Amino acid sequence: MTARPEHFRFHTDKQAGDKAPLPFAETEYQARLNGLRAAMDEAGATAVVLTSMQNVAYYSGFLYCAFGRPYAMVVTADSAVTISAGIDAGQPWRRSFCDNITYTDWARDNFWRAVLSVTGPNRVVGYEGDHLTLMQRDKLEDFLSPVTMVDLAPATMRQRMHKSPAEIALIRAGAQVADVGGYAIRDAVREGVREIDVAMAGRDAMEIEIAHRFPDAEYRDTWVWFQSGLNTDGAHNPVTARRLQRGDILSLNTFPMISGYYTALERTMFVGEVDAESLKIWEANVAAHEYGMSLLQPGISCAEVTQAINAFFAERDLLQYRSFGYGHSFGVLSHYYGREAGLELREDIDTVLEPGMVISMEPMLTIPQGQPGAGGYREHDILVITEDGNENITGYPYGPAFNVVA
Repeated sequence: MTARPEHFRFHTDKQAGDKAPLPFAETEYQARLNGLRAAMDEAGATAVVLTSMQNVAYYSGFLYCAFGRPYAMVVTADSAVTISAGIDAGQPWRRSFCDNITYTDWARDNFWRAVLSVTGPNRVVGYEGDHLTLMQRDKLEDFLSPVTMVDLAPATMRQRMHKSPAEIALIRAGAQVADVGGYAIRDAVREGVREIDVAMAGRDAMEIEIAHRFPDAEYRDTWVWFQSGLNTDGAHNPVTARRLQRGDILSLNTFPMISGYYTALERTMFVGEVDAESLKIWEANVAAHEYGMSLLQPGISCAEVTQAINAFFAERDLLQYRSFGYGHSFGVLSHYYGREAGLELREDIDTVLEPGMVISMEPMLTIPQGQPGAGGYREHDILVITEDGNENITGYPYGPAFNVVA
């Protein structure tokens, strides 16, 4: 049998076509790599193997689809290479600003042989401790024989938390697309319609809008969670075929995905009418939402914001109904990859807000079934921290005046 390659470059001789337009300019990706290499130098790493979807996309522009296969981006002082499976052919090359190596399935662990071809053996290797599995960590040690290993996940997360002007522009566009989905959902709400039908209306409107705004992008992963009645008690409850009834509490959640960048719009709604007890809870949550947005200023810590909103709810005897933290960072993240955990509005996060950060305000109260006003109440806006305050980039209205829908 003819010897088969462990890995190769598919893009030689134009097999993969030309580079495709990426969401950002090459100078943007080069600046990100410069930041990563500075973190490598500080940690003493001579090579880093990035394996998460969020970091591979952030530093290269390529958002992979794993489907059970390993992927990576390998960075050294003078090289940056994505490592992809043969099933993707030339797409990883076209959709990344850097080099690409394809590994084959002819032998087990050709992925790690491809990685080794870039790093070389006996290096100080950086890795992502919050992503690399124990099995893959063992393989890294077996194949690369590192002198030592250093976890660069915290450093990459800190870098991703600070958005460039180009990133903020993309996130702003995403927030506007989320608004488009919100209005489509509002138009679709009526008695007797199913949750799934309303969700599809919102998703379709957003995908059409994304394709209009970004004709050179790849389209994937945009979705809607639209919940009603008891199904509103959890923020991430899946859509069902339940039919809407008059007086139902609703939860509108639109999530456009643009080149790996996630944005969101979340609103409480009611069908036709809202009872007095529900209105009382809803207005309290809206008041907390407005108070929380006013707190998002440079110089305040995530913990301080959280404690202030906790006190606001406690004064109204509602703190026991709080469901989760009050907000999080935006950027390269999704419901199945990525999270900038260092920028979340929780009691245990001491990160201080700085200009260029992008964060949500999204208080949620869940009143258990059987109690007056039962259901989940949630409002969600995205804010850019500026030099002297914040800018709210969400446009869809919140509160009872707009969101009791006949």
